[in-house]
Amino acid sequence: MATTKPRAAARPAPTRSARWTVPPVLVRQLRNGVVESVHRGDIVEVDAAGRMLRLLGDPDRVVNLRSTVKPFGLVALLRAGGRQEFDLTTEELAIMASSHSGEDLHVRTIQAMYRRIGIPQGVLATGTEGMPLDALTAARLARDGERPGPLRHMCSGQHSVLILLAKMGGWELETYWQEDHPAHALYREAVADAYAVKADRLVTGIDGCGILTYAFPLREVARAYAILADPDAVPNGDPRTALAKHLVTVRDAMRTHPELVAGNRDRLDTSLMKAAGGRVVSKSGMEALRGVGILAGARGEGSPASGIAIKVEDGDGYERGTWASSVEALVQAGVLEGQALRMLSRYHRPPSLDPHGRLAGEAVASFELAPVGELTG
Repeated sequence: MATTKPRAAARPAPTRSARWTVPPVLVRQLRNGVVESVHRGDIVEVDAAGRMLRLLGDPDRVVNLRSTVKPFGLVALLRAGGRQEFDLTTEELAIMASSHSGEDLHVRTIQAMYRRIGIPQGVLATGTEGMPLDALTAARLARDGERPGPLRHMCSGQHSVLILLAKMGGWELETYWQEDHPAHALYREAVADAYAVKADRLVTGIDGCGILTYAFPLREVARAYAILADPDAVPNGDPRTALAKHLVTVRDAMRTHPELVAGNRDRLDTSLMKAAGGRVVSKSGMEALRGVGILAGARGEGSPASGIAIKVEDGDGYERGTWASSVEALVQAGVLEGQALRMLSRYHRPPSLDPHGRLAGEAVASFELAPVGELTG
């Protein structure tokens, strides 16, 4: 591909949420029966046609996608022919849709890809603040006097999509992260197409890793994940049908390699996909957002696909609110029960332990995700 002049960056659209309603309580933090704090938020389940199925709170709450955008941004590389150009493995695709924990497995996967393609690791511009996410890996690095590099950053896979696009286009690698870079424009267009909007109407902001993030109503996040779960369920005439084969590729890579999408310890996305046996695809984003695609047949033979989006209002620095509400939402949606739910017990009711290992408190989900028909009937 020939060198192309960088395109002008998309400007933020003026649309913003016109109101701010107080979200309902999703999770209560209990200590010996006393409520110490609460986590409020909004949850919506939507099918691929955009019909709301279950709801609690405000489905039009505008949220920044943060890392929930990653499966859809990867489509930019796939439709440019990147998988064939670079002979990408399903492991490499999974990590480019990830927010990985910075474990050695994640680093080796990206390093091997860079060596094979001929990309210098020094072009990665994620920074290293707060990385790696995995506590054991961070402790080992500190013990050995090793400073974590950008490959350990949870967004190094996402940034690799942009770097590979730049490599394909013959564009400057070092500036891939700038929003007027042509690789960034391709990524932005893929996100716009996945959400069926014009690229120049995207509401944008700067993500924590330095590249753009995008804002949408919560119901549209849920719909995007419903489409990721079953791209063939997109109604005829919807332009997103053109993305179907690429979304299937991304979805199946994530389901096949859940440990690359997040990590092996204390990461709900990985644990959820493993416990559910590939019946869901899950991706979290910072500030307590999660999108979950529920595949067709996940609730029994013939059951349709859908998507659930969960947003905890307070950003949930402890993760307990997002963990408990995400698992409980999938229980109420009929996806989790029995052994799968038992495997997720520590996420369903996240415990707080004292120094002696005794249970001192726990986060308990306490809400009803009502079918929309019951709300309007």
